[in-house]
Amino acid sequence: MFAAYFDCPGGPENLCMKEVMKPDPGEGEVLVKVSASALNRADLLQRRGKYPPPRGASDIPGLEAAGSVAALGRGCSGRWHIGDAVMALLPGGGQAQFVTVPEGLLMPVPKDMTPIQAAAIPEAWLTAFQLLHFVGKVQEGERVLIHAGASGVGMAAIQLVRLAKAVPIVTAGTQKKLEATANAGAAAGFNYKNEDFSEKVLEFTQGSGVDIILDCVGASYWEKNLSCLSTDGRWIIYGLLSGGEVHGDLLARLLSKRASIHTSLLRSRDKEASSGYLQAFTEEVLPHFSAGASPRLQPLVDSVYPLHAIAEAHRAMEENKNIGKIVIEIPV
Repeated sequence: MFAAYFDCPGGPENLCMKEVMKPDPGEGEVLVKVSASALNRADLLQRRGKYPPPRGASDIPGLEAAGSVAALGRGCSGRWHIGDAVMALLPGGGQAQFVTVPEGLLMPVPKDMTPIQAAAIPEAWLTAFQLLHFVGKVQEGERVLIHAGASGVGMAAIQLVRLAKAVPIVTAGTQKKLEATANAGAAAGFNYKNEDFSEKVLEFTQGSGVDIILDCVGASYWEKNLSCLSTDGRWIIYGLLSGGEVHGDLLARLLSKRASIHTSLLRSRDKEASSGYLQAFTEEVLPHFSAGASPRLQPLVDSVYPLHAIAEAHRAMEENKNIGKIVIEIPV
């Protein structure tokens, strides 16, 4: 089969499409014929040699995939059948023509949704769902600050915050991105490049601040985050785009607000924990992607690249211009 491949860590120019061995489904696993995958920051880090896959996972990049059931391993329960349209969150291996998935980690593709659209769901939406509900325990009426609001996770989080009847506030780096977040349901948005988002958040919340912060930026935002975090607020870190080294009196500031820091990496969760998130997501969120649902949730696809242009897709994400997900179309 063909898959995304790089033989040594480095820049996008190291990437190519290469023929590799097709996997066989093991006990309780399903072989999925992949129609589309999607690109994530983790793929860029893996390509640079900074984020290896978990032990036992495929070293092929790709944390999500959408396609159809091609074969069933021994001991499968009978839930899935050959030809079923499915999607999955993966520890790796999604950017290939085939991938094996434990049957309990598959989700059905919502009716009338294309594989391109479905590929934009698993990583972003499950990450946002897990951060909001399992880590942050968001409550109705709470205010949630979402950094990188126009990213895949950000656009999903906006809609999930609305679904929880809470208030989404975002930061982004361009007016175009802020307009996109407003269209997705953000109650307010601030350009972190030309305004102090902490001051703007406090102004918008009439001085009370936000209850939850979803932060993929890290070190450079810590002071502003604490400035606009409410008493007893929850600061959730799930990425470190600006690094993790903090200089300053972080603990005293945190203590003064009785605030808490939570951290999360969905990729390194074990299968049992992942299946718990999947079941809750499948029951509570997935029905809202179907036509006629109210409110209706929609994944946002920024652009689509064929697998042989995987290097171009990486360059596009590194330029940080995408609004929503960059999807990789897998050849038949």
